[in-house]
This record gives sequence, structure tokens and C-alpha cells, in this order.
Amino acid sequence: MGRSPSIVPQVADQDIYLVLDDFGGRIGRTWREVAEEDTGRTTLIADLLKGQYSNPARVIAFNTAEGWSRDVTDDIAEELRAAVT
Repeated sequence: MGRSPSIVPQVADQDIYLVLDDFGGRIGRTWREVAEEDTGRTTLIADLLKGQYSNPARVIAFNTAEGWSRDVTDDIAEELRAAVT
């Protein structure tokens, strides 16, 4: 039997940002899958500004090397507001 791939990021000491996207209706909410190199804050902000997400409901960040995770939805929303004004 083959070995399962690791779920720990290749570069362990980095902040990872994930988006819970709300597709509505029968599909509902799902955590969007992105390439590992696209999980940083800068890329997340750029993707949100480009409309890459249907209806982002929540953004979480975590860093496995530092052992933390938190809801950063409000922080990201403030950054987006500042970027468009």
C-alpha cells in the first residue's frame, strides 16, 4: 500500500490563508482548494480583488510551525476596503 501525502505544508514556517466560499443553494459552503504557493496573504488579497471567489464567507489563517490558527475575516475585509478606496 502506498504512503499518503502529507497535509503539512512543504514550507512549514509560513502563514497559510484559506477561504470558505458560499456557493448558495444545494452546493452550500466549501473550503476552496488552491495550490500551495497560492495560500499566502498577498495572493489571497489579489484573488479576492479579482473576484476569484463566489461569496467568501470566512477566511482563516494558520501556521503549523508556530502552532496557531485564527479567523482573519475582519482583518482581510479591512485590507480589501483600504485597497479599493
